[in-house]
Amino acid sequence: MPLIVQKYGGTSVGNPERILNVARRVIETQQAGHSVVAVVSAMSGVTDSLIKLARQVADKPTDREMDVLLATGEQTTIALLAMAIHSLGSKAISLTGAQAGILTDGIHTKAKIANISPRQIRKYLNEGYICIVAGFQGQTLQGHITTLGRGGSDLTAIAIAAALKAKMCEIYTDVDGVYTCDPRVVPEARKLETIDYDELLEMASSGSKVMQSRSVEFAKKFQVPFEVRSSFNTNRGTIVKEEPLGLENVVVRGISIERNQAKVTITNVPDKPGTASRIFTTLAEANVIIDVIVQNVSMSGTTDISFTMNGDELEKIGGMLDAVAREIGAGEVKRQKGVAKLSVVGIGMRSHSGVAAKLFECLGHGGVNIQMISTSEIKIAVILDEVKIESAARLAHEAFGLSADA
Repeated sequence: MPLIVQKYGGTSVGNPERILNVARRVIETQQAGHSVVAVVSAMSGVTDSLIKLARQVADKPTDREMDVLLATGEQTTIALLAMAIHSLGSKAISLTGAQAGILTDGIHTKAKIANISPRQIRKYLNEGYICIVAGFQGQTLQGHITTLGRGGSDLTAIAIAAALKAKMCEIYTDVDGVYTCDPRVVPEARKLETIDYDELLEMASSGSKVMQSRSVEFAKKFQVPFEVRSSFNTNRGTIVKEEPLGLENVVVRGISIERNQAKVTITNVPDKPGTASRIFTTLAEANVIIDVIVQNVSMSGTTDISFTMNGDELEKIGGMLDAVAREIGAGEVKRQKGVAKLSVVGIGMRSHSGVAAKLFECLGHGGVNIQMISTSEIKIAVILDEVKIESAARLAHEAFGLSADA
């Protein structure tokens, strides 16, 4: 029988009623003639509760023991879902990440999958079982429990689909699919039937919360098609796959926004080799993730360097950049919160001109000032005042004809 891998997030299994709903959906998929592996997350709120418990007994719990603790959230869900399937008259068996053959490196709390040996899964599928696998976790060669970090359950599902050569991987969540923009910001946004891996990667890295980028990267690397759909209805979702070249006629596929950004500008940086390296090495050593970087044209031997980061990261840099600026002979370090990023994404940009001009024109006519600009082959991103981000998204969405009735 062809294999379907299904992943259910925390909201989809958030209470006993929803777990029974998932059980019925999984059984229906098997009865339609498929072998089924269901990957599940911890019930919504459970992981946060476990973290809170840990902090009540230890100020700084070790990463190893945090992995042991957090892995129990998914183990609770797999047992409950297997019980629910049994109660409805079908065969199911729950498997931890280790039992499912998921081998990781030894980096606790953010491990990477090194290999999957799905022998146990194949054995139970051949015996007619529905396999319920704990997402977000695996084990090292030494047998230590590890967790995969944010988006870990999505990654588990796609990795298992790749290892088992599944027909499809279905990512069930609390949204109907991937939209041209967040419908809460742009009510006219429409659900996409299909989207290319690269487009979803750019949208995920630019603020879209539908999928974590590392899961999309894995799917692209191993050519795993997957569908993002809701567990609360039977509507078809959005299929993510490698798009044929003919679909590059769709110039812009979607608009993403990312709030809570901060901009830092270092003025009068000496324009000589090694100065930029000194700045960004300091940031890397502090584990600060940088997004957009812009360096101005050198004037009289100096230049300004601006970059953005998540607003919450601003506290990490403390006075370290002031010290670096003094060391390299630069000027003032300016910090600005309250900015946001708007990204226009589409693989059609590879073969069409005029996208930047249209974006800048519509924002200009709408009175939205652009502070910084960044581009890739299939994305144009601009940094704006956060108070303008929603109106900017609506302007861009209309300008590129992305509305449902366009």
